[in-house]
Amino acid sequence: MAQSGPLPGLPKDGLGAVASGQTLAFDVSGIGRWDSGLIEFLWDAKRAAIAAGAGIDGETLPPSARKLLGLLPDTIAAPAPPSRRGFRPLNRLGGAAIGQLTELGILSTLLGNTAKGGVLALAGRARMRPVDLLANIRDAGPSALLIISVVNFLLGAILAFVGAVQLQKFAADIYVANLVGLALVREMAAVMTAIIMAGRTGGAYAARIATMLGNEEIDALQVIGIPTEDYILLPSILALILTMPLLYLYGCLVGIAGGGIVAISMLNVTPAGYVEQTLGAVPFDQFVFGFCKSIAFAVMIGVTSCRIGLKAGRSAADVGTAATRAVVTGIVGVIAMDSLFAVIATIVGF
Repeated sequence: MAQSGPLPGLPKDGLGAVASGQTLAFDVSGIGRWDSGLIEFLWDAKRAAIAAGAGIDGETLPPSARKLLGLLPDTIAAPAPPSRRGFRPLNRLGGAAIGQLTELGILSTLLGNTAKGGVLALAGRARMRPVDLLANIRDAGPSALLIISVVNFLLGAILAFVGAVQLQKFAADIYVANLVGLALVREMAAVMTAIIMAGRTGGAYAARIATMLGNEEIDALQVIGIPTEDYILLPSILALILTMPLLYLYGCLVGIAGGGIVAISMLNVTPAGYVEQTLGAVPFDQFVFGFCKSIAFAVMIGVTSCRIGLKAGRSAADVGTAATRAVVTGIVGVIAMDSLFAVIATIVGF
């Protein structure tokens, strides 16, 4: 047994002369240092002896080798045949429905805990750090002003240009202000701002939480008893709720300005006439409607993005997957919610 290098494999007929009922023992008097190659050789010998009906005496083996050999099975189980999945549409539909209902319940619980944390924050008893809330407000608000300005300005200019081409035919140039103001205040400013925030801030939330999950920071917070909802989720969601309505109002102002520049430069419209026509065409309740929609969009984007980050995997690829899912879910959710708001407004006659 004194040998350097890998051990030779056990021949297939190495125990052919062993009679049934005999005991196989090992002489390890010459063994010095050994590694897993010895365990592999002993396991082959053990399985061959059991197949021949012989017993095994492992008392002469080193204690550590004997323990390792005892952990190995006497036989290698044959791999189970792959299960064939039949065509069961009802089972798949039921499983998908149960999964969606479960996810809806989790989101509702998360939203309830966030609302409770917001109430406690107003009462001064929240367990979140104010510095985290301020950092999230800065990232979701002032840092997003540039892209909000560019998108809404160009959107207002496009609306004014399209409207001007048609309204010039009827000598109704001044009504470009009505078109731009109502479209931005009621629909486009809130929707485009929410889509931008879903792609910019929602994806960042999901990626950040997924990274913390992969680095086991979430596990560390749970071990020491710090609630994840208060420490991580609440500042992020509150920051979106506080900044989204302000960004919506800012987007309305910038978009109307963009439409005004196009209208004044292309049509027979004066700046004072454009402003006066806009103020008369857009009542205050339209701003309230868009303001409420922006808050609903903020809640949806914040909750879904954080939830996607929390259920992400722990690898680097899962971080990118979570960010992509958060962006797609946020954009689709914004459009779906806006459709729902449009239907409700039509029903109530608003």
